Amino acid sequence: MSLVLKNLRLPLAHFTLEIDATLSSRVTAIFGPSGSGKTSLLELIAGLRRPASGSIELSGTVLTDRATHQFIAPQHRAIGYVPQDGALFPHLSVRKNLLYGFSTTHERPAGLSLDHIVEVLEISPLLDRSIATLSGGEKQRVALGRALLAAPKLLLLDEPLASLDVALKERLIPYLLRIRDEFTIPMIYVTHSPDEVVALCDDALILLSGKIEKRGRPADLFEVSETPRYRLREQKGRAE
Repeated sequence: MSLVLKNLRLPLAHFTLEIDATLSSRVTAIFGPSGSGKTSLLELIAGLRRPASGSIELSGTVLTDRATHQFIAPQHRAIGYVPQDGALFPHLSVRKNLLYGFSTTHERPAGLSLDHIVEVLEISPLLDRSIATLSGGEKQRVALGRALLAAPKLLLLDEPLASLDVALKERLIPYLLRIRDEFTIPMIYVTHSPDEVVALCDDALILLSGKIEKRGRPADLFEVSETPRYRLREQKGRAE
C-alpha cells in the first residue's frame, strides 16, 4: 500500500492543516495532542472533507485532486473508517451491524469472512445481542469487525481506545495486534497515547497545529518514562 498525500491544505479554526507525506508502512500512527488536526486528516483521506488544495492517491488510484477536480465519494474509496464512537446502529443487532455494507458480489481475501473475523475478535457470544447491552470494549470490537468485513484496502482508526479506562485499553490492544498480524490491510492509527504507538505501529507522524513536526520509527521517537510509560523524546527538528 502506498498512500500519497501531496501538498494537502485544509484551513481549520485556529490553523491550516498542511500535509505532504507518503505512507507505506503496515501501521502508521498519527500522533499528537487534541486539536492538532489528526481527525481532520483522517476525514480528508476518507473523503468526508475536501481539501482547499492538494491530492490524495491510494495505491495508484487518485481519490482526491483539487487541481483536476477529481473526487471519489467516501463509499467508493474502499477505505474502512472507525470513528472514536464506533458509529454503530443502535436499532440493529451485533450480527446486523457486522453485516452492514458486507458484499458477496466482489472478490475478497479468504480471511475476511464473517466467521473468521468473529473468531479473531472473540465476539461470537455477542452476535444476537443489542448494541445497547454492550460494554465500551465490546462496541469497539464490533466496530472493528464491521470495518474489516467491508474488505477495505486501508483501515482508518480514530483513537479507538480513547474513551476506555486503562485496564480495558490493555485488554483491547491484543485484539488490535491480532488484526495487524492476521490481515494484510494497512492501517492508519490516530492516537495521543505513546504506549499505543509503540505497541502497534511501525511508523509515526507527530502532528502539531496541523503540521508534521517529527516522523520516524516509534522506538526512535519515544522513550520509557519513570512511570513506566512511554513519552515523546525531547529533540529538536521537523521531519522533512
